[in-house]
Amino acid sequence: MARPLIMSCLLACALNAAADEFTARREGLMREVESEIALIAPETGHAALDPRVLAAMLKVPRHRFVPADQVRNAYLNRPLPIGYGQTISQPLIVALMTGLMQIRRGDTVLEIGTGSGYQAAIMGELAKAIYTIEIIEPLAHKAAVRLTELGYANVSVKSGDGYHGWPEYGPFDSIMVTAAASHVPPPLIRQLKPGGRMVIPVGAQFMTQYLMLVEKRPDGTITTRQILPVRFVPLTGPN
Repeated sequence: MARPLIMSCLLACALNAAADEFTARREGLMREVESEIALIAPETGHAALDPRVLAAMLKVPRHRFVPADQVRNAYLNRPLPIGYGQTISQPLIVALMTGLMQIRRGDTVLEIGTGSGYQAAIMGELAKAIYTIEIIEPLAHKAAVRLTELGYANVSVKSGDGYHGWPEYGPFDSIMVTAAASHVPPPLIRQLKPGGRMVIPVGAQFMTQYLMLVEKRPDGTITTRQILPVRFVPLTGPN
């Protein structure tokens, strides 16, 4: 009877040590991200990371959203491949885009480009409901399973063409697009609530892309602002 008990204790200790290591690595990553957010403040207008965004990124285990061969790199401040020619975004960009959206607890958010589900999980910590669309069906399926396993009951995933949004659940308080389009898709503008915000990279794949903040005023008029140059995979669809 003693041997199984000893083995259980050893396994528990090993799991706790691994969890502590990942927590420490997340904390180190977020210190780096906070420093970089301060450096780009002249371009973004935000000198510090929103404390709620910081707390969400400290909580969400990025290593659970990357392939097994990338776990060792999960807490580096860089994008990583997730298969099918897609990537999980650089943590700095995740933090910046999430902060620009100014998500509130009661918000309903649309995401175009689920990828591995990491960005959806971050937003799931901040909003009432997340609706996220991924055009690559195997990625959508894996993300849905992963998010369910991690307890994100407020995140709904579907496979489809995100260019057209998800009108059944709109309009949305904010919209995030995690792939570069040649223009801001009109269906997404229509699905944005008055007073809402959209963050989207705009530009061709092999040319300069800019992260754009799109705001719909209470009267329905649209304003846009370039934030900074970025590089994203292209949005698939009629764009």
